[in-house]
Amino acid sequence: MLDRIKACLPSLAPAEQRVAKLVLSDPRSFAQQPISELAQRAHVSKPTVVRFCRSVGYDGLSDFKLKLAGSVSEGVPFIHRSVDADDKTSDIMVKVIDNTVAAFLKYRNDARAAAMDKATSALMQAYAQGTRIEFFGVGNSGIVAQDAQHKFFRLGINTVAYSDGHMQVMGATLLRPGDCVVIISNSGRTRDLMDACDIARKHGATTIVITASGSPLAAAGHIHLAADHPEGFDRYSPMVSRLLHLLIIDILATCVALAIGGDKLQPLLSEMKNNLRSKRYT
Repeated sequence: MLDRIKACLPSLAPAEQRVAKLVLSDPRSFAQQPISELAQRAHVSKPTVVRFCRSVGYDGLSDFKLKLAGSVSEGVPFIHRSVDADDKTSDIMVKVIDNTVAAFLKYRNDARAAAMDKATSALMQAYAQGTRIEFFGVGNSGIVAQDAQHKFFRLGINTVAYSDGHMQVMGATLLRPGDCVVIISNSGRTRDLMDACDIARKHGATTIVITASGSPLAAAGHIHLAADHPEGFDRYSPMVSRLLHLLIIDILATCVALAIGGDKLQPLLSEMKNNLRSKRYT
């Protein structure tokens, strides 16, 4: 619903655009406030608020507010609110948390199960054949690659993670048909990762890329797991992208674990847990 409003925004009259911007800035509040307060906040008349609702395809204000309340019932609007330099700590907390949860909910609605199935099949094929599985990333994405290696390592899968560009090029050079490499990037434009992806493909390895749609890396990989979000990476550390990439890795690891099967994994995980008991205080 919010996407529809944003798409209609340029075609609306100036007064109706002010109402639209009020909705997008705080959908939950808009759904709860009376028309008189909405008109006052948007600096428009009451009939303009109703006309806006009809302009974007609803029967009137009541119908619009009912649908709006349903679309944000998960508790967070599907919009990104940038952190400003003069924000209070309470504002920063709300924005950072809301941006993260909104990105997760948007991914849940937009994610393609077919791409995840292809990635799971490729990893399972490499696992079954005992071939190489590697994870590449640099910067924040390098941390995600190490987390991925840890998760797959716990499943009894022999994997490595490289965050150094030289190691990635050398690792990609050693890959062969049947091997699988997962390349993680926020921008999808990192030269080292693009080079490693090209080398891996040249040697016949399957390349799975976790990155933004429309990026060079998205086009270079065999299988693209889209990680799209409105966060910019030129001002602050890309917090949302890192968490979104971790979420995708969690889904991928869970799919692989279920494909391996509980009969094989449960004894291994139970033994691992028992062996770790001595490492903790009772």
